[in-house]
Amino acid sequence: MAGYQVSILRRYSFEAAHRLSWHPGKCRALHGHRYVMEVEATGPVDERGVVADFAELDAQVEQHVLARLDHSYLNDLLNNPTAELTACMIGDWLSEAAVPWTMLRLWETERGSVVLRRPS
Repeated sequence: MAGYQVSILRRYSFEAAHRLSWHPGKCRALHGHRYVMEVEATGPVDERGVVADFAELDAQVEQHVLARLDHSYLNDLLNNPTAELTACMIGDWLSEAAVPWTMLRLWETERGSVVLRRPS
């Protein structure tokens, strides 16, 4: 298995509300979303045969992201809680917690998502 870069991808969801005071349309009013978040970890396969253990990644994401965001009001955390800025905040939290993430995708709606790639 030497030489391969392997990625794992886990999907999570949380419910949160927000409003965008600058928005000229519906998003100006208080509303909520069922966000879907995908977290990718990439690297070599270790001596256990994994890039990262699913359960370990799940526990880190639960503690550092989902516990903070599920059923929250995003305006309490960000002045302008757009999908882009929310994804960046989540990326910061994952990095601060030493989660080995390489890509984060945050779906705000069924057709709209933001992709964040961790800087090298």
